[in-house]
Amino acid sequence: MRSTPYFIDGHWVESLGGRPAQVRDPATGEVCVQLTLGSAADVDRAVAAARRAFDGFSRTSVAERAALLEAILAAYEARLDAFAAAMTREVGCPASMARDAQALSGVDHLRATLRALGEVEWEERRGRHAILREPIGVAALITPWNWPMNQIVAKVAPALAAGCTMVLKPSEEAPSCAALFAEVMAEAGVSAGVFNLVQGDGDTGQALAAHRHVDVVSFTGSTRAGIAVAQAAAPTVKRVHQELGGKAPALVLPSADLEAAVRATVGSVTFNSGQSCLAPTRLLVPAAQQEAAIAIAREAMAAIRVGDPREPGDHIGPLVNLAQWQRVQQLIASALAEGATLEVGGLGHPEGFERGFYVRPTLFSGVTPDMTIAREEIFGPVVTVIAYADEEDAVCIANDTDYGLSAVVFGAPEDTRRLVPRLRAGMVYVNGGVPDADMPFGGYKRSGNGREYGAHGIAEYLEVKSVLGCG
Repeated sequence: MRSTPYFIDGHWVESLGGRPAQVRDPATGEVCVQLTLGSAADVDRAVAAARRAFDGFSRTSVAERAALLEAILAAYEARLDAFAAAMTREVGCPASMARDAQALSGVDHLRATLRALGEVEWEERRGRHAILREPIGVAALITPWNWPMNQIVAKVAPALAAGCTMVLKPSEEAPSCAALFAEVMAEAGVSAGVFNLVQGDGDTGQALAAHRHVDVVSFTGSTRAGIAVAQAAAPTVKRVHQELGGKAPALVLPSADLEAAVRATVGSVTFNSGQSCLAPTRLLVPAAQQEAAIAIAREAMAAIRVGDPREPGDHIGPLVNLAQWQRVQQLIASALAEGATLEVGGLGHPEGFERGFYVRPTLFSGVTPDMTIAREEIFGPVVTVIAYADEEDAVCIANDTDYGLSAVVFGAPEDTRRLVPRLRAGMVYVNGGVPDADMPFGGYKRSGNGREYGAHGIAEYLEVKSVLGCG
């Protein structure tokens, strides 16, 4: 059994009056971690430490911050196996994926931030005037459980690069990753108070968002929780940037390689057991090719293996917890009740995996855009096939969602170039394009605001100051 203390003002400390909680291993349902959910007093002392450290750290040079990021990168790489093991234990990520995708994503973000740090124009001259870019202040960083290290590093690295100090509040479902990362920060020599860790739940995050000495909030999570964070932050008029839910379409054009497009979509949805905001769960195919697309998807989905996350391989593991498992079951049940055709999978546990929070990889055809499963984010290994009549119909269906995080398009270059500008999404992946740590990450509509990654990520932690008449 593991426990996760806090890291505040350069020291490991216990909570002041927080509430005890437990994390259950998704593969077994058994308790694997004990933690304490942070209190208002914990938030106060962490923010106070960050506030005290800000004046000194904000005046460090770019070269000093780059050297710090290099030290963090070296300490992080030394713990890749430990990060992977924590994500397997707490999130259910299969061992190979936990290391090669989940843990290594932090390396990508640190390297991308180092590249971007050299691109920031800290002082821009305009004749007798100047535009300065300065660190915004104390940052509250609130991260999710589905890609723990990706989101922690994608927030911490640019905040440090900008010269901000911070308080990290990770998901209560994945506390050990954050504790390991605090070890990295201490080993790298981050000054006391620059980085602070408080474990907690939504209440802890609300207290951070509302705190009058926090200058910016960066939140990744559900749209529902993001709205609550923004409301808590509003009275103090602080900046809030959010990466929220998604309901991405995978738009297969008539000119696409149908088999490659369908198989790629099934693979990307089932990756991480479907627990990714980018998952293109709406597979949009031409009506004339619908039957062929369903046959390919059926074969691809039936080949997805469920397995023990502790074992290496390309199988998928369980969902993170019982609540998530129940939600996916409810969405599958709603699709059956609303008339969708079940092609593969369905309700219940996969055979041989009745213990833990495993879901059967599931494919539905005959789905219409008004069905619940076509409108709500699933966060499970479930693909829905939706037929469209023509290009106008395809664009209409693709954009008919409250979300706008991402979209996927398959087709000939001349066709995809024509369609991409019409899709209301912050990111469009074309013919197998994948996320890149140097490219801005974020969405339209109820998928959030602001951007992460690379130079755009650093910009979110900077204020702009006009100096007029400086000579």
